[in-house]
Amino acid sequence: MAITKIIIINIIELLLITISKFYYFSVLKKIIKMKKHILFIFALSLFCSTLSAQSYSGNNIGNKISNRVILTHPTVYNIQIIENLIQKNIIKISNLEIVGVYHKDEQYDYSKSIKYLKNKQYSNYSLQKISDTLFPAILYTENDCSDDFKRLFENSEAIIFFGGPDIPPITYNKKLHLLTNVTDPYRHYFELSFIYHLLGNYANTNYTPLLETNLNYGIYGFCLGMQSMNIGTGGIMYQDIPSEIYNTIYAQDIVKLEINQQHRNYYKSILQDPNYFSGNFHKIKIIENKFTNNSLDKNFTPTVYSNHHQAVSKTGKGLYVIASSLDEKIIEAVAHKKYPNVLGVQFHPEASFLYNNKKYKQSPNTARISGKEILENNKSFQFHIDYWNKFNKIFNN
Repeated sequence: MAITKIIIINIIELLLITISKFYYFSVLKKIIKMKKHILFIFALSLFCSTLSAQSYSGNNIGNKISNRVILTHPTVYNIQIIENLIQKNIIKISNLEIVGVYHKDEQYDYSKSIKYLKNKQYSNYSLQKISDTLFPAILYTENDCSDDFKRLFENSEAIIFFGGPDIPPITYNKKLHLLTNVTDPYRHYFELSFIYHLLGNYANTNYTPLLETNLNYGIYGFCLGMQSMNIGTGGIMYQDIPSEIYNTIYAQDIVKLEINQQHRNYYKSILQDPNYFSGNFHKIKIIENKFTNNSLDKNFTPTVYSNHHQAVSKTGKGLYVIASSLDEKIIEAVAHKKYPNVLGVQFHPEASFLYNNKKYKQSPNTARISGKEILENNKSFQFHIDYWNKFNKIFNN
């Protein structure tokens, strides 16, 4: 796709240059300078019908033929998560179109996603690779990706930021903690800069966020997604919960903590057993209900599934805390003061095993059990369904 696009762009440019020798030289010269916008869109439109699993051109925008959701980091696993939520009728959005977007320098091999979508023959899924330059010094200002971010925003109704690995501390002006493991820096550069463009941050107070033109736009982040929302808006992170908050450095000591202070299942690491949940089920304290459209009992402490070792320390611009751990040491969710459909959660409401009957172990002393059973036993399954119902309502207003 990339080679074909380059060939077409070069051919068109040569034609324009040749014609310009005879007609309207000054006008065509300006068009050539705009080739990133005009020629790319033209070339893309020629192939979008046959290569829908590789490209996205924003056709029919404004006609409300479809409701578009942007997925960042659209790996096969993340695509399957969305598939599961749709198949279970948890995500219920009419005429839904999914657009996966990623940066060319991410570590994941997106040919796997392209192959997967082609084999599935989905007509409402597509992928778009962004190839412009990004590096830490230009994330929170206008950069080569700015036009891409604006186009994606204007051609969609919501965006989802998934979980993943640790964010490079250089992106929030901190030194690298010994327990911080950065494995995919360009994924983070891309997502952090996208969030800055959407919401703004402390570093550039003169910038007007994209959401100012669509206050009801949806931004949902899970785990890393919430952390990215925080850093992208100028927030700061704890780089390791056990050592920085609970003064613990050994996994065998972490599992002795009260269950609601554990944000990952360290038994899986200790025992090296794939039959264990990777994360931990624990309760959270709701400060303000922005999770659901319906009211919640003021004493309700829902059980959620978490799998992380980092946490928000200082919230970013416009964000405020709406949930914490029971001991109030960990920020579990944030919302935006101005934009009603911006919601970041430190837990995983999207995880497929929360909605099926596949069973795992939690600890050596417990029987195998499904995530769905755990939520139901703690009267928290409906909370998760209602969480997604609120997401659905973004499109059904």
